Amino acid sequence: MDVPALVWWLTILGIAGLLLFDFFFHVRQAHIPTLKEASVWSALYVGIAVVFGLGVWIFGGSDMGTEYFAGYVTEKALSVDNLFVFLVIIASFRVPRADQQKVLLVGITFALVARSGFILLGATLINMFAWVFYLFGLILLLTAGHLLKEESAQSHKGDNIVVRLARRYLSTSEHYDGDKLTTVVDGKRVLTPMLLVMVAIGGTDLLFALDSIPAIFGLTQHVYLVFTATAFSLLGLRQLYFLIDGLLDRLIYLSYGLAVILGFIGVKLVLHALHENNVPFINDGEPVPVVEVSTGLSLAVIVAVLAITVIASLASTKGRAQNLSSTARRYATRLLDQECEPEECAYLYERLRAEERQLARLPEKYRAKIREDDNLMDMFRRAHERFGSEEARRPV
Repeated sequence: MDVPALVWWLTILGIAGLLLFDFFFHVRQAHIPTLKEASVWSALYVGIAVVFGLGVWIFGGSDMGTEYFAGYVTEKALSVDNLFVFLVIIASFRVPRADQQKVLLVGITFALVARSGFILLGATLINMFAWVFYLFGLILLLTAGHLLKEESAQSHKGDNIVVRLARRYLSTSEHYDGDKLTTVVDGKRVLTPMLLVMVAIGGTDLLFALDSIPAIFGLTQHVYLVFTATAFSLLGLRQLYFLIDGLLDRLIYLSYGLAVILGFIGVKLVLHALHENNVPFINDGEPVPVVEVSTGLSLAVIVAVLAITVIASLASTKGRAQNLSSTARRYATRLLDQECEPEECAYLYERLRAEERQLARLPEKYRAKIREDDNLMDMFRRAHERFGSEEARRPV
């Protein structure tokens, strides 16, 4: 599909317009989005992506439409996985709930700009060197193997090297000043943690692009489709965060599903590289007669794996236990680490008690594992001592 320059510019202006609309009408004034607000806007952005895909299908043909939807679904799934890391970073910096929207929007905007550069670089390499498909395939296979390993929150700490350098060589404050990037401390202007958390999320997203961009090039080599599928998967990610952040810990098998998908695309890329082979030491530089995986089959595999992954996660008692304990930890952290109005403290404490009641109804083996978490149990104890009654001060 040969995309005219006018269509390119209209697409870029449309995406930029959506980002500006988000900034001026949603995040400019700090607030905590309601579940209804997050649901409506998440559905709207997914709807825009689907309508755009239907337009690609109508004007570009079924092959192009299938490639777009395969790329969009894959990138969206990878973006949801990235939300886990954003959650860890935001929690480690103790970003006030009302200011988290701006942090996410800035991170998403940076991600879109950075990935656009990676897309152009990837397209240039593909046009110049056919062996790049071997490299992309290897990257995805290694990433798939990495996703199968157990990871802790420590592996995604917000205190990455960029943040450490910023703290070492720049003057930074320990406390937030609303959503300002700088503040005045003892008559001296310094950076606030708000800027540092934006740097942490932006720097982390550069690593995400290492599997995101090769994955979508494994599904389509049309730069316009790669760009739009990536952009639409990122748009609406802020709203999606507030819609499912209470369920992120429940998706315990998502990493395994993504490992299968990335491994599948990695094999697809290697097969394509063999089919187009011109590397001298492989088959004397001649193409290798191998079966190539169609985009239609790729889309079917991706959707099936994601469906099985999500259903299995939601049906898992282990996932429910993990989700409940993580949610309770967040409520306890907000109670203990931040100043809150009496009404807000009462609400947070009641939500913490509700989570504890849910934890108490879990099978004993999961309750025992939670009791082994000394840090969590200490947070519960201190929260009860500060805000609860004697009756409430009992273990899970």
